[in-house]
Amino acid sequence: MRSAPRPLAGILSPVITPFTETLVPDTPRFLRQCRWLLDNDVGLAVFGTNSEGNSLSVQERVRLLEAMADADIPMSRVLAGTGACSLSDAVTLTNAATELGCGGVLMLPPFYYKTVSDDGLFAFYAEVIAGVKSGRPAIYLYHIPSVASIGFAHTLIGRLICAYPGIIRGIKDTGGDPSMTRDLLANFASEDFDVFPGNEYDLVTFMEAGAAGCISATANVNPQGLVELYRSLGSPDAQKHQTRANVIRSVFTKHPMIPALKAALAWSFQDEHLLRVRPPLMPLPAAQREQLIADLIAIDFQPPVLREALGENA
Repeated sequence: MRSAPRPLAGILSPVITPFTETLVPDTPRFLRQCRWLLDNDVGLAVFGTNSEGNSLSVQERVRLLEAMADADIPMSRVLAGTGACSLSDAVTLTNAATELGCGGVLMLPPFYYKTVSDDGLFAFYAEVIAGVKSGRPAIYLYHIPSVASIGFAHTLIGRLICAYPGIIRGIKDTGGDPSMTRDLLANFASEDFDVFPGNEYDLVTFMEAGAAGCISATANVNPQGLVELYRSLGSPDAQKHQTRANVIRSVFTKHPMIPALKAALAWSFQDEHLLRVRPPLMPLPAAQREQLIADLIAIDFQPPVLREALGENA
């Protein structure tokens, strides 16, 4: 049994990373998004796929984490993406996140070499754990083979859990195969290991099977709806909330997800600065943005309301 609460259970959002005109991270807008999500009881999964995490340098990621801590963001609600192809970069990021008190780190496997063995992947995680000197990390594996081309076999997951109990704390499954999620839940979900589906499509079913919640891109734009879905488990309204969440997500899956999220937020917050993405990604063309907004209006999607002013940097 864990001796502490599970601050990362529930809905987490892979927080979008706003950029300035010179394409450096826009810290005030990033913090605004973080605070707004927290106000809606959504945890912060920063520097993952939809955060454009692999488009950010190690120094940029560390500076944003430091800015969050300096702004009194509750770091126990933060799951920081620290995966990297470079062992030393992964150690640096994981050490910084642990030192700053993050609730956990989300670690991609080293994804450049595509034919590495499970022994090689185990050795990578072992070296990261050994290299973290700032405390005891809480590592969540990031399974997204459609992007990384490398995933986690059940034997490797089990080996890591056995070797590092209380350190290997969970997995985000964005593999796109519901049977994989079901197997992860059946074989590994426990008080000491959290399984997070990577989207909300079957969240009611997966939570009934033991999922800790989900880490979903659309929590950036639909935080209240996903939290209502999470809280409705076991109630007669659960399927109604599930259907509504799926309808909203289906609008976004018609477009490249990251620029679509930013386009919706730019519309919702009346803030065109949020449209920027870092190359090689590109913003949605105007016609696609108009279609996205028209589709959201057609399903009666209500834009979220900002609860924090950006201040002089708006």
